[in-house]
Amino acid sequence: MSTTLGTRLRAALVSVSLGAVSLALVAASPAIAAVAAAGGPATPTELFNGERACSTDATAPTYVWGGEGVQVEGVAQDADADNGLGVQYQVWPVTDPTQITTVSHSPAETGFEAGAVVPSTSLTDGQTYAWQAQTVDGSEASAWSAPCYFAVDDTRPSPAPTVTSSNYPQGGWDQGGAPVQFTFGANGDSDVAGYEFGWQSDLPVPELATIGDYGIPTPVDVYADTKDFVRASALGGSATVSLIPPSGSGPMTLYVVSLDRAVNESTQSSYAFFVSSTGPTITPPSALPGFDKTARFTLTPNSGVQAASRVVSYTVQVTGGPTVTVKAAKNGTAKLRLKLNGVDGTAITVSSTSANGWVSDGAWWTTGYVDTTPTVSSDVYVENGTSGGVGVPGTFTFTPKAGKAASYTYSFNYGPAVTVKAGAKGVATVHWTPDATDEGFVDLNVYETTKDGLVLSAYDYYFTVN
Repeated sequence: MSTTLGTRLRAALVSVSLGAVSLALVAASPAIAAVAAAGGPATPTELFNGERACSTDATAPTYVWGGEGVQVEGVAQDADADNGLGVQYQVWPVTDPTQITTVSHSPAETGFEAGAVVPSTSLTDGQTYAWQAQTVDGSEASAWSAPCYFAVDDTRPSPAPTVTSSNYPQGGWDQGGAPVQFTFGANGDSDVAGYEFGWQSDLPVPELATIGDYGIPTPVDVYADTKDFVRASALGGSATVSLIPPSGSGPMTLYVVSLDRAVNESTQSSYAFFVSSTGPTITPPSALPGFDKTARFTLTPNSGVQAASRVVSYTVQVTGGPTVTVKAAKNGTAKLRLKLNGVDGTAITVSSTSANGWVSDGAWWTTGYVDTTPTVSSDVYVENGTSGGVGVPGTFTFTPKAGKAASYTYSFNYGPAVTVKAGAKGVATVHWTPDATDEGFVDLNVYETTKDGLVLSAYDYYFTVN
């Protein structure tokens, strides 16, 4: 519900005076009051409205959305309950205690919440209501509970909130490294109680309660989730947040809605800005060692990132391999030892993490393509040629291009794979004699396995048998 400050103040004063009148009427009216028979049903407990806690203060009602009615609920109390146990509720506007709406839940079970919905047709947006609950067991009834109060708020905040940033202006590329300071404003709506925000436009629906054992709600303070929500400084006030963007560079958009006391959402505002690359510098050794050898790299932070908050570590993702974390020195640099054993070459992506939580975008480095296929030769069957013949034996020699070969696995024309151990200098020799089924085109597929257990790239050696 959105009103001016003056209207809100007058409504509060009316609630105080008429709330007191309603209490007097409840105490005096036999239609509303009843006395529990000795040993009979007791007044319901665990009272909630709209799954939010009962407020017994007429000047501070619980604000709820009433568009589909409001559920009132309580736990029936009767140690000697029979099949007639139920809970009855009476609801009335505090401005007119004679306009009573009665709803009930029957049958009810002792110890379990027994809710009933006050229909939306009995509720008016902006009106405050009092309600009471009574346990009923056949012809017996408990005393009424003390009144609870809720205010119906079916009006979303309007207009959308204002969103500004003191250190990441819109329209240009900003230096990253520092959290983004955002200020959200109510944009003139005096009913705004807080804000929801996120880096995706589909903001999650606020959770108002969790339902526990026996159906009893546990109300949730949405503002306890500081990752997605922030409470306004006062009703209709602003709020500030300090956020780390979801990625270290590129276009960013924050989406924000206002929330009123019933947690109704306004239309959405967005704030778009751009962050320049904050990735570190990867410096390889001046001369790279060979395949499966260790190289030493220097990692250097982006100067703007380091100036905003010291880089404390680097995350190194090896393509097709592990992810490792490297601790940074006080000046933000780090040394990385990395074995260059990528099957087709080694590639790494490195991002920095700062003390303030900033995670940079990734810097990329690669050796480029490295040929790790074995060299294959034959004394009879020439590659890409026609030679030999059925029954003519041939020798094939496998020689490593990369790594220390422990074995080779080979197959002819996609037949059964055979593994042969490598000999001196990683070389292996196999003998093969084609039969009638091998006449014509032949594909010899071979790959190396290193002494470290690495399976390297396969090579296809093609030839034709006469």
